[in-house]
Amino acid sequence: MDTYTIERLGRHGDGIAPGPVYVPRTLPGETVSGTVEGDRIPAPRIVTPAAERVSPRCRHYKGCGGCHLMHADDAFVSGWKADVVRTALAAQGIEAGIRGVTTSPPNSRRRATLSGRRTKKGALVGFHGRASGTITEIPDCHLLEPALIDALPALEAITEAGASRKGELDLAVTLSEAGVDLEVRGGKPLDPTLTVELTRLAGHHGLARLSWEGEVILTARPPVQRLGAAQVVPPPGGFLQATAHGQAALTDAVRQAVGGARHVIDLFAGCGTFTLPLAETAEIRAVEGEAAMLAALDRGWRHAQGLRRVTTETRDLFRRPLMADELKGYEAAVIDPPRAGAEAQTAELAAGGPPVIAAVSCNPATFARDARLLVDAGYRIDWIEVVDQFRWSPHVELAARLSRDHIAAR
Repeated sequence: MDTYTIERLGRHGDGIAPGPVYVPRTLPGETVSGTVEGDRIPAPRIVTPAAERVSPRCRHYKGCGGCHLMHADDAFVSGWKADVVRTALAAQGIEAGIRGVTTSPPNSRRRATLSGRRTKKGALVGFHGRASGTITEIPDCHLLEPALIDALPALEAITEAGASRKGELDLAVTLSEAGVDLEVRGGKPLDPTLTVELTRLAGHHGLARLSWEGEVILTARPPVQRLGAAQVVPPPGGFLQATAHGQAALTDAVRQAVGGARHVIDLFAGCGTFTLPLAETAEIRAVEGEAAMLAALDRGWRHAQGLRRVTTETRDLFRRPLMADELKGYEAAVIDPPRAGAEAQTAELAAGGPPVIAAVSCNPATFARDARLLVDAGYRIDWIEVVDQFRWSPHVELAARLSRDHIAAR
């Protein structure tokens, strides 16, 4: 077996040694040995550990792919995630200050997609192993909210009833104020017999709502999510921030970025994560491509007390971004696109956007690409807050404030 020294971590959290050779679950400065397969050492032996190495707190860590960085201490992970953002910005020729890293606590993930498969004795539910089709059970998971772990028997029963013999279910679980909201994909086609059985199981296990391939089978209690002063029931599988802690951190950052703006446009508004809290002090126009999410936002606004006017527009902002002349009159914009970023919409913001932009991103690389357009147009990045909702994973999120003071509110 050859010996290698880890130089850095790649964007997926693997250690990288000269070659390059990719070595999972290692840290910079460590000496490792192992057999290279292709460009990887799948089963490394740590010869000289880094000072930042810790014993993983979860007994499932070795086989489970839900976490990637539990072998590193918290300070290292926070610093590495901040460096991921700095590196992405540097690749675009941008320097910006990172004012802090906010990390969600253990056992706070309220949303996750598990995998389920029938077995000869029943069913197996958990996370896939790293780069593996093997499912690892996770009864002592340190990532998920305890209520989601308590729901594992329900997921197993539903998998046994609804998975085909060779297929695998995607089980999207979300913890709501009313209990667990479950959306299932990849199961057997619904027929009357299966529908009756799934309804029985959902009721027996106390699920708030059960949906099958987007079709609601049972709503025992509306799976309410609180967004500011409003209560919203997202559509099945609708986007929600991964932790309540992370949602609060991002919302606080967006509030700070927008400041005292009274007329705000929220682009990629979803179900109103930022629209509804901001509506406590500002009039908001919410634009989103999925009509069902906007409908949920609108219902939440109409039933809330004390919020200012919110208008909505269903619009594909990738194919039909708001043009510069449509952005006139707004004092601030919020933009929270998917991982692909929003290059076309950002170009219009650069051409005629408001003086302040609150940008939220789950992909530092596309954030930096889009930020380059804004910086070239005269915006500056005032600050960046890194928000780590996906603890122990290589996933990095952020919120940023961009402004250009020489443009007056229109």
